[in-house]
Amino acid sequence: MTREHVQGPVQAVVLYDGRVLLVCDDGGGWRLPSGGVQPAESAEATAARVVYELTGYLVDGTEVLDAHGEPADGEPAVVCQLLSEAPSDGARLVPERVRWTPIADTADAALPTAVRAYLQGHAPV
Repeated sequence: MTREHVQGPVQAVVLYDGRVLLVCDDGGGWRLPSGGVQPAESAEATAARVVYELTGYLVDGTEVLDAHGEPADGEPAVVCQLLSEAPSDGARLVPERVRWTPIADTADAALPTAVRAYLQGHAPV
């Protein structure tokens, strides 16, 4: 896996027990945790940092999702492995603005095409 440096926001895809971590946006909808890249930071490192800062969950960014030849529709998305089952104190978002949503219930969430394709392959049967 290569760790390329990116510019602009990065989205984090955190899965646990058939659910995906979502945060409430300012409009009341639900989306993936996302945030901007710091200087010399990889997309994987950005995703891990952003999840921790927003939600308090410790994760490890492991894989940048590929759009598989389709046009990119927004921010890069990084699959993250959950390292802590409970959030630490000091998260930017209050618990009511963070939720674990069953993959099957993500139809209304703002998710990029590559993330939707990834989740389809990980939905429980």
